Amino acid sequence: MSPGSARKIDAEVPFDRDPELSYTIPARYYLDQEVLEQEKDAVFYRNWWYAGHQSQLAAAGCYLTVQISEQNIIVIRDRDGELRAYYNVCQHRGHELLFGSGKVRTITCPYHAWSYGFDGELKAVRNSEGMAQFDKCRFALKPVQVEVFCGLVFVNLDPQAPPLGQQAAGLEKEIREFCPRVDEVVFAQRDEYRVACNWKVMIDNFLECYHCHPAHKDFVSLVDMDSYRVHTHDIYSSHVSNAAKSTENNAYHFEKGEVDFGYAGWFLWPNLTIWIYPGEPNISVLQMNPDGVASTIEYQDWYLPNPEPTQQQRDAMDYQRDVLQPEDIGLCESVFRGLQSKGYNQGRFVVDPARSELSEHGVHHFQQLYMDAMST
Repeated sequence: MSPGSARKIDAEVPFDRDPELSYTIPARYYLDQEVLEQEKDAVFYRNWWYAGHQSQLAAAGCYLTVQISEQNIIVIRDRDGELRAYYNVCQHRGHELLFGSGKVRTITCPYHAWSYGFDGELKAVRNSEGMAQFDKCRFALKPVQVEVFCGLVFVNLDPQAPPLGQQAAGLEKEIREFCPRVDEVVFAQRDEYRVACNWKVMIDNFLECYHCHPAHKDFVSLVDMDSYRVHTHDIYSSHVSNAAKSTENNAYHFEKGEVDFGYAGWFLWPNLTIWIYPGEPNISVLQMNPDGVASTIEYQDWYLPNPEPTQQQRDAMDYQRDVLQPEDIGLCESVFRGLQSKGYNQGRFVVDPARSELSEHGVHHFQQLYMDAMST
């Protein structure tokens, strides 16, 4: 059965703003190609999208590129030290300008060699001397909003979007409480995962630990689940265990670091999760990127005080890559197959008044943000 082909046997129950009363969003939101097309304008092109880290853009001319659905963006450090972002497309015939990441002296199109300054202005055009009514000023690169948040670089295709720090007020303070050295970290490693499910399934999965005891035996030996709580805010939610069960656990061995805790994670709308493991300083981000209705590309980027991890940091990274991620990927792929069943349409959030570690109100928070975006 192909995604979107299922016909549900039950009528849809309206999504409720009260998580204790609400059903989940209907399965068609995960399966239909038309929904994905709506998401591009309603979700992806209107919100802050993780692009990388300021340590990857240390000097003038250092750049990285980021893909947001069909839109490709350049982020580059100019000669005055400012970050700038542009649509990654030559204003001549539409060829892409830069690929991957690196460092350049000028932005030069590999097709016809039109070149641009870091300020986006068109600088040189071969064989244009005799052209009538040709004004270089009309062919500057099209700018995109860019912002640095806790060292992470974000872009937003909506020129009217409020700053990320304003929309996610309080998040930076929380991150700094668990990683006081966040300003000192540099890029260390990227792990990539290709997952056979819709991107929203993976977000849903991150946002609750109701599944942790049955599905993540090593994780629940790492953190004190009795203190694990989820708190929802405007466009983010916090997922924190205040205490580690033991430095000797089934996940990885660690010595207590500058902050004693079990685990700290955050979801940042629309598709980013931020992770801090206990022990030596570390912070990572896991981004869920749609690659069609039935496929997601996940990037997990690790940032450490030094590019080369210590043994403890390597153990934490290996645990994430080799144990926790495969466990979650298996769960999410099974859910996506089940969403295509004629025997399923909507479920019910398990939400308790105490908002305990078993409550799914964090999933409801994401789905509420999603439904609000899709209805505007």
